[in-house]
Amino acid sequence: MERRLSKKVKIGSVVIGGDSPIAVQSMVNVPSYDSENSIKQAKKLKNAGCDILRIAIPDIHSVKLIDNIKNEVDIPLVADIHFDYKLALEAISAGIDKIRINPGNIGNEEKIKAIAHACKTRGIPIRIGVNSGSVERHLLAKYGKATPEAMAESAIYNASLLEKYDFDDIVISIKSSDVKTTVDACTIAARECNYPFHLGITEAGTPKIGTIKSSIGIGSLLLNGIGDTIRVALTGDPCEEIEAGIDILKALNLYDKGITLVSCPTCGRTRINLIKIAGEVEKALKNYPKKLKIAIMGCVVNGPGEAKDADIGITGADGIGIIFKKGKIIKKVPEKNLVKELIKEIKLM
Repeated sequence: MERRLSKKVKIGSVVIGGDSPIAVQSMVNVPSYDSENSIKQAKKLKNAGCDILRIAIPDIHSVKLIDNIKNEVDIPLVADIHFDYKLALEAISAGIDKIRINPGNIGNEEKIKAIAHACKTRGIPIRIGVNSGSVERHLLAKYGKATPEAMAESAIYNASLLEKYDFDDIVISIKSSDVKTTVDACTIAARECNYPFHLGITEAGTPKIGTIKSSIGIGSLLLNGIGDTIRVALTGDPCEEIEAGIDILKALNLYDKGITLVSCPTCGRTRINLIKIAGEVEKALKNYPKKLKIAIMGCVVNGPGEAKDADIGITGADGIGIIFKKGKIIKKVPEKNLVKELIKEIKLM
């Protein structure tokens, strides 16, 4: 797929936009006053593969989170700011790597000007966050409701407020809980500017339905070349967001490390316990760093021939497993030893 050519923006040590790798984001969901557990969660997210981490700054006391986390975890931090522009200025002074605001709820243009000036002075980008509930009144009057066109125009309008004060290190984020609205709004806005886009479906839900909705929405945009960072927003453990986000990128061949597991759904031809085997392999290689495509197939119909592009794989027979590399059989082993032998071969690659 051909990616949209967007402006490059630096967030701490991570560069997004242009031809940079697509970054996976999440957000700390521990109460902002709980520094100890916020730090613990930030460490877990970093280890899970999180590239950029957002933290809520609802009050002045929360600003200390920035320094507390940065002292313990090497990860770019984004301050989530609503309503009070002074919190943005405090976060900037505290060393935040990026500010997320919705200019529509920050107040008059003098406040937006103050944030833009402070960010420009320190080289800190601003993410404009637009959602269905934040569209300006004049746009709601124009379109009747928060349509994709209204949300896209809101994003471009808010970017123009920052541009007015000579600020263009901007990231655009347009999200709705409705998948199609999100996709349409991002598509429209992407035609109107060259800023990098952060993708996601807001309020997507619990892990099962949230992952489905996010995969459709984020995946659709990425397939059309739109998107520079992503977040799979789930009601649950944020480490699941990272896992789901990485899986979306792997499915689109947009992630350059870790395993991609393909496995057949099984049928009446299957003669080994493939469901159990696939689960064991996936668990054993969850954090394996090398980029490999691994096939777990049930029978000769779906074996080395159909999965010949896999780096390594197995196919089953009556109590026997066949291990193959690039479509060529390398050994046959009893089913009980299959996972162990497969892992051994993988670690030799």
